Amino acid sequence: MSDLRISAAFDSGNIDVIDASSPDGVHLRIRKDAGDEHLQWFHFQVAGARGRPLTLHIDNAGECSYPKGWEGYRACASVDRRHWRRVPTTYEDGVLTIHHVPEADLCWFAYFAPFSLEQNLDLLASCQASPLASIERLGDTADGRPLDKVVFGEGALQVWVIARQHPGESMASWWMEGFLGRMLDPDDALARVLRDAATFHVVPHMNPDGSFRGHLRCNATGANLNREWHEPTVERSPEVLHVRNAMDDTGVDLCLDVHGDEALPYNFIAGSEAIPGWTQRLARLLDAFKAEYAKATPDFQTTYGYPVAPAGKANMTMCTNQVAQRFDCLAMTLEMPFKDNADLPDPIYGWSPERCGHLGRAVLGPMAAVLSELR
Repeated sequence: MSDLRISAAFDSGNIDVIDASSPDGVHLRIRKDAGDEHLQWFHFQVAGARGRPLTLHIDNAGECSYPKGWEGYRACASVDRRHWRRVPTTYEDGVLTIHHVPEADLCWFAYFAPFSLEQNLDLLASCQASPLASIERLGDTADGRPLDKVVFGEGALQVWVIARQHPGESMASWWMEGFLGRMLDPDDALARVLRDAATFHVVPHMNPDGSFRGHLRCNATGANLNREWHEPTVERSPEVLHVRNAMDDTGVDLCLDVHGDEALPYNFIAGSEAIPGWTQRLARLLDAFKAEYAKATPDFQTTYGYPVAPAGKANMTMCTNQVAQRFDCLAMTLEMPFKDNADLPDPIYGWSPERCGHLGRAVLGPMAAVLSELR
């Protein structure tokens, strides 16, 4: 009999144990989000496997929301919950199989390096410690958790940056940590220029309920927040309602919504080209922003991305489209990979928290490049 113990009873945990009687043939299943539509995020702890070869089968991987995301994917593993490395992973006949020999008594596995709610509170506290920033409570989530906004800058332009609408896309929080760290650095000249030109409204975590519950895409009510922007309600999507109301109060000149993509191994921007109010001015701004981001870091590229919808056929329930149309502004979605950046692969860490942070810091250049043309 195996003495393995597997648990997901913690912040952002998700796994059900089917059979753990043998370390070389553990069988697991990912739990669905509230609403019973989406599943893909996993995060669990294995105890008692130090020095023992593990073979972990996730039997329902083929039923997940984005099975194409498993192709070429490698799971993340850690023994200290700070450093996450990629481990051998295969996908065949609908089953994702992870192979690893833990070097400690406790080992954690995850779809991507987690960023817990405690870490988000630490991030808010570090922002609050800066004399340059303040924290505003926008409202409460469906589960009653606070939804907070970081505010800084003194300029007339209004810039909104949000992350983690989809709770399983934890790379967005690592990006946000890098972005906020640089923006609130009093010695960074570019950050100072941006703060002088604009007021920044930053929501580091749009979906704390879904994150804590171990969801991939939905909040506590089963709502996919990035499909709620046309008609959000306090009952189903209070998180979007609070943020959209606050945007109505301030206006928006630039909006960046930070996400992760399961299948594409690249960093890229999706714009709002298909909205009814798309103009040449918005097209120039979008092209300039993407070009400057590519100049700022080789981890960003403009070759690969999502296909553009036909003119006038934008999905107006999505943040980027709704905000661009509502405020006649440059609104964009930044996507990062769960896998790796295929242009600059890292065989040990893949796309990592550290690289997310660097990408967040690099966005200041493209923001500065378009700021004077926003209005």
